[in-house]
Amino acid sequence: MKNQLVSLTEHSTAKPSKNDRSLLGVLVNKEIASFIRSWRFIVMALLIILTFMASMYVSMSNIKGLSVATNDPASNFIYLKLLTATDQSIPPFHVFLNFLAPLLGIGLGFDAINTEKNTGTLTRLLAQPIYRDNLLIGKFLAPLLLVGVFFAALTLLMIGAGIWLTGVAMEPQELFRLIGFIGISILYVGFWLSLSILLSVLFTQPSTAAITAFGIWLFFTIFFPILINLLVRSILPHPQSLSETQYIAYNELILSLHRISPGQLYSDATTTLLMPSVRSLGPISMEQTLGALPSNLRFSDSLMMVWPQITGLIAATALCFSLSYYLFMRKEIRS
Repeated sequence: MKNQLVSLTEHSTAKPSKNDRSLLGVLVNKEIASFIRSWRFIVMALLIILTFMASMYVSMSNIKGLSVATNDPASNFIYLKLLTATDQSIPPFHVFLNFLAPLLGIGLGFDAINTEKNTGTLTRLLAQPIYRDNLLIGKFLAPLLLVGVFFAALTLLMIGAGIWLTGVAMEPQELFRLIGFIGISILYVGFWLSLSILLSVLFTQPSTAAITAFGIWLFFTIFFPILINLLVRSILPHPQSLSETQYIAYNELILSLHRISPGQLYSDATTTLLMPSVRSLGPISMEQTLGALPSNLRFSDSLMMVWPQITGLIAATALCFSLSYYLFMRKEIRS
């Protein structure tokens, strides 16, 4: 009997082997299967698909006019125009995604840990020979993989519809920019997912975590720009009393403050990648515009222009996930 107890103790304290690390893949597959069958993902996916179809309908209705526009240096990039062009009736798809992607990330992560703990399944999962951090990593990777496949499928559907309607082959620059757009969109969802997972570790009730996450999203979406405008107007002088150099510095300060918001970072990055004619993300002087020829930037140049925005999203995502990792590893879990 004593030998059996010793063997059980050794088995329970043993570290997982290389074969046990495959349990991370099992956890990821389990989470993906549960998300696919969940109504919240189905509803959010349907909302994104409906907005995607509406934006594509407007773009494809005007695709002939977009392809023959002579004053637009990016008129040859038909597939980028499908994501950015609009007739002012509805916003383009990347603007819709700036609004819906946070809801998707919050909806997939606000009950990642607290629901497992409240239902008692967290204790049974951690009783298995797996690392505790594997559970948290699986909760983060599974939604990102699902979102990545979802966005890639929508992009491929758009490319197929464009080829069917126009018969125009895609330029390599367009392909690189679309891949970058998918990657930044996944990263943007990943930030809100990591934030919602952090809140699910902090709060016991999923409803509290969801309300807090939605409150943070509403603050950055609606109230943060209003707060910045009120703060700048109360501290700095009126723009009409400034010189051209001071006016440019004034606008740069406002843009820098707006870029604290993740939505502004995503908007700057996607706009620059999907519109090759964008050459600056800030105000420019009249001297800089004189003699400038309308032309398209290379993909590498556009990527370097938005690299600060990308690193900002990566840093914010890493910070939220690191905090959730630290708190979850130190959290006491009882049956």
